[in-house]
Amino acid sequence: MSNKNLGLSDTLYDYLLSVSSRESAVQRRLREETAQLPQAGMQITPEQGQFMALLAKLIQAKRVLEIGVFTGYSSLAVALALPEDGRITACDVSEEWTGVARRYWELAGVSGKISLQLGPALTTLDGLIADGHSGLYDMAFIDADKENYDGYYERTLQLLRTGGLLLLDNLLWGGKVADPGATDKDTLAIRALNEKIHHDARVINSLLPVADGLGLVIKQ
Repeated sequence: MSNKNLGLSDTLYDYLLSVSSRESAVQRRLREETAQLPQAGMQITPEQGQFMALLAKLIQAKRVLEIGVFTGYSSLAVALALPEDGRITACDVSEEWTGVARRYWELAGVSGKISLQLGPALTTLDGLIADGHSGLYDMAFIDADKENYDGYYERTLQLLRTGGLLLLDNLLWGGKVADPGATDKDTLAIRALNEKIHHDARVINSLLPVADGLGLVIKQ
């Protein structure tokens, strides 16, 4: 027994995937193509994608909001878990990266479930609120530029229904959040949001040491 999380060696991590991962062939191809990019570290891990898909199934999500698409692995994983009438509103600014995502959404047969919104996500979210979409989303995932995390958090809470689930990536930020000497803008933004969520009476929260730190928030 252990009273803290077990560190994963490469051998143990490979074992974890061997007995847990149900990654589809399309997902694997996308992950392998993305691994060749200089920005490959931005992609979520396969076990995180599978966990997100499980959560979508668990809460019977139909309307999902994603902020930060990159090459589309997370949206692909969740779209595969949604029912036929499920829909994802996916926000990103990069035509290049989302071009990769579109190819794999098509290959997996889920492109009809995903509405890609190209442009600054804060603008897209404000537009959704102005158009009367507040309280209509079941689940959301934030994995974009860290300086705007607080703005994404506040708008997403407004768009989620009561009982809706919000996931936030990179909340441990490679350990920098616990380093007093780390004072760059991204670290300060994540550190401040972690403290805010911890004391936010509007939500129930849990921060898990999954990948780079996965925050789970339920809107009360």
